[in-house]
Amino acid sequence: MKNLVTAILMTVVTTVLLGLIYPLVVTGLAQVIFPDQANGSLIRNSEGAVIGSRLIGQPFSSPGYFRSRPSAAGANGYDAGASSGSNLGPTNKKLIDRVKTDVEKFQAENPGKSVPIDLVTTSGSGLDPHISPAAAEFQVPRIARERGVSEDQVRQIVATHTQGRQFGFLGEPTVNVLELNLDLDRTVPMKK
Repeated sequence: MKNLVTAILMTVVTTVLLGLIYPLVVTGLAQVIFPDQANGSLIRNSEGAVIGSRLIGQPFSSPGYFRSRPSAAGANGYDAGASSGSNLGPTNKKLIDRVKTDVEKFQAENPGKSVPIDLVTTSGSGLDPHISPAAAEFQVPRIARERGVSEDQVRQIVATHTQGRQFGFLGEPTVNVLELNLDLDRTVPMKK
């Protein structure tokens, strides 16, 4: 009986300590120390409405916007509730056909240039908000043409949104597509 009482008390104590107190303390500290990250790194428009997150990719299909990596998350892609890759192997016909179609579409926009791999392949989560600087550079002529500005002007905007390697040596340089497109709309809006 003594062992049973001890086991029940330990269960109650650890449940309260690790199931209530610890999560509340960690959440409180995160809200104080890193409030933006703790709340999803949300991006708001001038009216204060949430338009996206720095951490989750979004689809852009208009020719005047930089395009994100393709997404296999959810039925239509970019579904944060269904984060995952396609799980299609490199010899899968469906994957090969989709990549081939995407490559042909991009090559029609920039004849003679090789298409950066991240414009035609999904990330592991299907929600990567970044593209490589090479993928951004590949899209510069289309963006400049659609917005009626010089390619150099678009390249300068891309350069301001290019993030280097973390700590100078981890990962690869990236460009956040949502932030880049929002800056494009602010600095060189689409011609009507």
